[in-house]
Amino acid sequence: MLALVGWLAGCSAPKKVNYRNGRYHSARDMARIKAEERRRRGSRPVAKSKAKTTTPSGKAKIVTKHRSTPANASRAIVTVIETARSFQGTPYRYGGTSRLGMDCSGLLYNSFAAIDVAIPRSSNEQAVWGTPVKPQDLKAGDLVFFGASPGSSTITHVGLVTEATPEGVQFIHASSSSGVVENSLETDYYLSRYIKAVRPVL
Repeated sequence: MLALVGWLAGCSAPKKVNYRNGRYHSARDMARIKAEERRRRGSRPVAKSKAKTTTPSGKAKIVTKHRSTPANASRAIVTVIETARSFQGTPYRYGGTSRLGMDCSGLLYNSFAAIDVAIPRSSNEQAVWGTPVKPQDLKAGDLVFFGASPGSSTITHVGLVTEATPEGVQFIHASSSSGVVENSLETDYYLSRYIKAVRPVL
């Protein structure tokens, strides 16, 4: 919440596009300038993804979301996360493992296949494929498991943690209602259904 308030405060004054130090730059020059600034700060690249959202009037619009690459993740985990994100927008299909449609465990199955790691196919089997992790110790690459209803102890759903910072935890999953999407773990819906997390042993 504090992060959101800070973000809103920082958005109060609009910036002029392609202007730096009172001077106009071409898009190519701006890309070079920003890359140099990132290099100096030592930050990692930011991945862009497009997601569909609905406005209050009911009209759908495409929003570009900026997703950062995990700072302290191994190259293998970064590849797994980037692969999972490449499926964003894929519709949900029970038992599916392709871009035509996939389910939650199928998304993870395909994502780990990108680093030649064969993981179990079902969410129940994936729940014991790794070392248990406490919620406060989650990091990018961990698997999070959920029940179908609040308080349930029967695993029916799985997701992959993409970001874990003091501000919150994001995970990607194949939702039965929205397809492959990235959500915050800190919502009432997911927290009430959260069961456990494991860290894959690669």
